This record gives sequence, C-alpha cells and structure tokens, in this order.
Amino acid sequence: MKPTTRLWTVQALLAALFLFAGVTKLVMPGDALAAQSHLPAAFMKFIGFCETLGALGLIVPGIAKIRTELTPLAAAGLVIIMIGAVIVSVIQSAGAAAAIPAVVGTLATYVARGRWQQAAETAPRLAPTVLRRAA
Repeated sequence: MKPTTRLWTVQALLAALFLFAGVTKLVMPGDALAAQSHLPAAFMKFIGFCETLGALGLIVPGIAKIRTELTPLAAAGLVIIMIGAVIVSVIQSAGAAAAIPAVVGTLATYVARGRWQQAAETAPRLAPTVLRRAA
C-alpha cells in the first residue's frame, strides 16, 4: 500500500471517529456530559466543537484541494486533544482506559507528520508559480 493511501485510510478513520465523538458531545445534554466526564459541560462542548472541526479539517481540504496545508494542522490539534484525554484518563482511572486515546493520538501524529512531509516536498515546486503570479 502506498504511503498516500495509508494516510488517507487513517485520515478517514480518524475523521469518522472524531466526527462521531464531537457531534455526540455537542448534542448530549450538558448535565449528562458533565456527569460522564467529571469536567464542566461547557468545556466538554468546546472539546466536541474542536473535535468536529478537526474531523472536517482532516478530510475537506484534501477532497476540495484547497488549503491542503490545514490538514496537518487539524491533525496536530487533534493530537493535543488526545494528549489531554490521556492525562484525564490516567487521573480518573487506573490508566488502562488511557490506551485508546493514546492509540488515537499516535494515529493523528502519523497523519500530521505524513502530511507535513508531503507539504514540504511540494512547497519548493509551488514557489516559482507563486512568484510568477506575484510579478
């Protein structure tokens, strides 16, 4: 399997996961959300909003071929969310529950790194075109 195919596969899986998690947090009543997570409902709604935007950021730029440099930024933002999820999981439980966000964060790191490398490889080829347009 080619690296681009692997990246797209992981991106699609992560986008589905984060879209589901984010929308669930956004639609769930605040009281139930706060009771489930032991964190303030407004904070969990914010996390749900960020997860939803991150899921869209993983897929939409690549499909639309517009602002594709946003994909690694979306993946990096999701890595930050997963770091927080690992920390909260370790604090709230024995630590075994932290394995899932750790794996998801690792996959998001793979996407961020892969897309940044891809952007770095294509950037030098784009520079002359941009300079000609500016002149």
